[in-house]
Amino acid sequence: MAETQNSRFPIYAVIATVIFKLLFLLTHYIQEDAFITWRVAQNLLDYGVIGFNGDTKISASTTHLYVFVSYIFNLVFGKENFIEPLLIFNSILFTIGTLFLSHLVLKNPWHKALFIFLIGILPPAIKISILGMEYGILFFLEMALLYYGFNKGKKWVLTLLPILIMFTRIDTVIFLGIIFLVDLFWNKKIRWSYVFGGILGILSTVAFNWFYFGELVNNTITAKKLLYEQHFTLGQHINYFMVSFGNFWGMLKVPGNFNPITIIVLIFELLCFIYLIRQREKRNYFLWIIFIFGWAKQMIFISQKSLFDWYYWVPQILLFVPVLIFVLEQKERRNLWLSLLIIFYILPMLAFQTIHSIATGNGEWNYRRTIGVFLNQYEKDKNQWILLEPAGYVPYFSGLKTIDEVGLVDKQIQEEIKKDKTNYWINTVKTRKPKYLLSYHNLYEGKDAEYYQIHYRVLKEFRVKDHLKSDHKILEKIYNLKPSGTDYNLYIRVD
Repeated sequence: MAETQNSRFPIYAVIATVIFKLLFLLTHYIQEDAFITWRVAQNLLDYGVIGFNGDTKISASTTHLYVFVSYIFNLVFGKENFIEPLLIFNSILFTIGTLFLSHLVLKNPWHKALFIFLIGILPPAIKISILGMEYGILFFLEMALLYYGFNKGKKWVLTLLPILIMFTRIDTVIFLGIIFLVDLFWNKKIRWSYVFGGILGILSTVAFNWFYFGELVNNTITAKKLLYEQHFTLGQHINYFMVSFGNFWGMLKVPGNFNPITIIVLIFELLCFIYLIRQREKRNYFLWIIFIFGWAKQMIFISQKSLFDWYYWVPQILLFVPVLIFVLEQKERRNLWLSLLIIFYILPMLAFQTIHSIATGNGEWNYRRTIGVFLNQYEKDKNQWILLEPAGYVPYFSGLKTIDEVGLVDKQIQEEIKKDKTNYWINTVKTRKPKYLLSYHNLYEGKDAEYYQIHYRVLKEFRVKDHLKSDHKILEKIYNLKPSGTDYNLYIRVD
């Protein structure tokens, strides 16, 4: 009876962790890109087309599977009420994923329960759970593949899940490829059901892109490459990598180019990993997979100058796994080790993330969202166009047709970038004549000021400082401690 009760501890930990993270929903910290995916889902609901602006097909979201999941939630709960249920769903899936992971690397139910809770309250775990991105689903699928496919030997899992994983994000080919290489080296044989699943995953994703959108990869990848690609010398590449390393490899960002906390944690992660794999346990197979993937994903994306936080959330979590295992399995002074870890790392990280979530939630939900709400009330003709960046909150809440300066949601601007990358913004304004411009620059200054002064007037100014007040003094201090957002000028065409 006691053994049965103990075996349920990990399940209780899943429930407790999900409930605890529900508190972060109160911060309204939702990632900008989530609203791009949700608008695509609603576009599918309204027009029957995967797109962003009516009946024009475009893969404006980086994830196909999450678009369809979001579509279902919109259908079931309605456009006004789907967000919270979807965020809770994401949190549940991610936490179940940590349950699968605990089964792979730990034996003691108490250790599993602590592992699930502690890893679940780390900054990247909180962000995966409540920021509205596709990584809760992705983490669940990846850990389910390892647990049921490679641990339990379910062949149908080895075939089906790679398809769903690839359909969630195409860059997961890195994860799937590393599993294949480690499995081949470890077992000296090829799992053909897995190979078949991987091939089907690649073919189905590419085929869907080609036959539906007329492209091999998502438009988001093409657009970012087109606008952000620069030519660097070897020295510049190395310098850029070192600058990005400190703030994307670790869980904590600090001002400046050097982050000593990242270095210290990385060294500790390496030492714990080396200590664990020397024990020659069965779990070493999975430790090698997650650790090599963590390093590979971080190295590839940092070297490619992919400076978006969410690319690094899953690797940050997986690289920290050996630290938790090391501490939880200490035979002597385990409580001391655990206390030190919680006091000097887990709790400070949790406090940091709480402050960050409150401040950023204010900057996004209470500030940037109000721009979209204002436009929604001001402009009743939803066929009017707005040119802006980014394409999340404002287009979603305004309902206006959108041209974003990167070209994620509108392909026509990419042609202007190809023709004249320096002047593509003003050329787009002259060619497309959008009714609204939302800019973080003063368009009445600079070389094109005369054109803007003739054809556009300032409709409203939006300033971050106007949204740093609160009736609750603690919240107001946090808002002012870390102001989040960008000042914008909203222009309306006068001719």
